[in-house]
Amino acid sequence: MLDEVRALLILQDRDRRLMALAKDLEKLPIDEARAKSKLAGDEAAVSKAHDALLAAELKVKKIELDTETRRTTIKRLKIQQFETRKNDEYQAFNHEIARYEKEIDGFETLELQAMDAVDHCRELHQAAKAALAHTQKLIAEDLASIAQRQQRMLAEQAEVSADRANLASKVPGSALPLYERLMRTKLGLAVAPMADNRCGGCHMKVIASTAINAQAGKELVQCENCGRILYMAD
Repeated sequence: MLDEVRALLILQDRDRRLMALAKDLEKLPIDEARAKSKLAGDEAAVSKAHDALLAAELKVKKIELDTETRRTTIKRLKIQQFETRKNDEYQAFNHEIARYEKEIDGFETLELQAMDAVDHCRELHQAAKAALAHTQKLIAEDLASIAQRQQRMLAEQAEVSADRANLASKVPGSALPLYERLMRTKLGLAVAPMADNRCGGCHMKVIASTAINAQAGKELVQCENCGRILYMAD
């Protein structure tokens, strides 16, 4: 195998590794966003449970306020009843007082039901917060793992880049500019194997002279179809 081709194959291995690392690094923000998006459902559940709890508590307070209003009215009616000297007015006050007391009984029943609802909403709220905390813990672990992967890949990228620069400086002849141009346009496969007189890059059959020259391994040979540098496959 020609020295230039051998050197380019090693260089291509490093370049393909760098391309794979760059692709993996590009995916990390997506992985991070996907991990964080898992919180949205649990956060919405906590917010919904919190709103339901507030609504239930407000309902209890409204019932308490309505009950207290009736009690205040009963006190006023009893004072007025005590002051009247007319029997029909006295009886009318009695009826009013009885009506408000009956309303209070109804409010007290509603208050018990509303307080039960508050307890239920509070339980749901606590359960939603617990689920959110669990999800947050899992996501924190995922994000830590993503950060560690990023550090490892960046370290490897720096190491491979340094190795690549060293290898590129040792490529003999004028093969490097051709190789780098092909790497930009041939999806990371500038140097391809030839087998059965076919280019391993475009899979097209090469002409006889190209096949003979590639087999000889004495000069840089390119596929006349795609331009890739060819070498004989083992």
